[in-house]
Amino acid sequence: MPTALIRFPDDDALAAACRSLAAGGLVGMPTETVYGLAADATSDAAVAKLYAAKGRPRFNPLIAHIRALDVAETQGLLSDDARRLARRFWPGPLTLVVPISQSTTVCSLARAGLTTLALRVPDHPVAQDLLDRWGVPLVAPSANPSGQLSPVSAEAVVAGLGDRIDLVLEGGAPRVGLESTIVDCTSDEPVMLRPGGLDRAELEAALGRPLKSASGDPNAPNAPGQLLRHYAPRASLRLSAKQKELGEGMLGFGTVDGDLNLSASGNLQEAAANLFAMLHSLDGMFDRIAVAPVPDQGLGEAINDRLKRAAAR
Repeated sequence: MPTALIRFPDDDALAAACRSLAAGGLVGMPTETVYGLAADATSDAAVAKLYAAKGRPRFNPLIAHIRALDVAETQGLLSDDARRLARRFWPGPLTLVVPISQSTTVCSLARAGLTTLALRVPDHPVAQDLLDRWGVPLVAPSANPSGQLSPVSAEAVVAGLGDRIDLVLEGGAPRVGLESTIVDCTSDEPVMLRPGGLDRAELEAALGRPLKSASGDPNAPNAPGQLLRHYAPRASLRLSAKQKELGEGMLGFGTVDGDLNLSASGNLQEAAANLFAMLHSLDGMFDRIAVAPVPDQGLGEAINDRLKRAAAR
């Protein structure tokens, strides 16, 4: 594994990352959710290189990462609901889908040709430093081959993408461990397109009303994370298992124990932070993985979304 690609995020490493981005290159970037694969969001050539490196379908749009709300106002048309959510939860694990503005600089390829744009302000000091230095939006989908488990360490980025990237900025284990929650704010009724690291209840409390749930076509996504099979390990998954069968690894939760346990105390925040790291570990040891039931409430909604997509065949 070429660990020389991993750089401590000092001034020299951040400058090197900006030079790579300016040359149309790809940089592994830590965020509070998972590690992202950063590229210049304003460059069709850089975004095309990113799609190729990940093997990601070009009809699957990307999230533009920006440094602050004032940048969002130049890139998209934010409704009152969008501004309310942005002011409450940015920086943080929330992506807002909004109509593009006439002044947007995010290229058409990053948007998959759509007239909407997904925007997020990440809550990680390394990501914020890089965005401040770079100065324009960065697309940064999970830094892994398309459809596979999202990386929660710099080493996992290198193992998955190897010589397809220029460098990875070390940022430690992500605090959240699940991708961002995505909310569509293109109409008068906000819609949750993807559950994620921000609880539905918190969003609904900020809005003062319930969020609608998405019912889109996985073959024509209007935001990331909507493909039927996604976030998948090499091993097959069996969900809602109370015990493992012969030859299986077991991912436990609460009192249903296993080879690894997402949270012995039943804490959903701890489970979310452990999900991808533990799936990575079991995937290296077993061809089949049984997964204990996880309550479908709070962050459990996002955990179960990832598990169902990972189990799809």
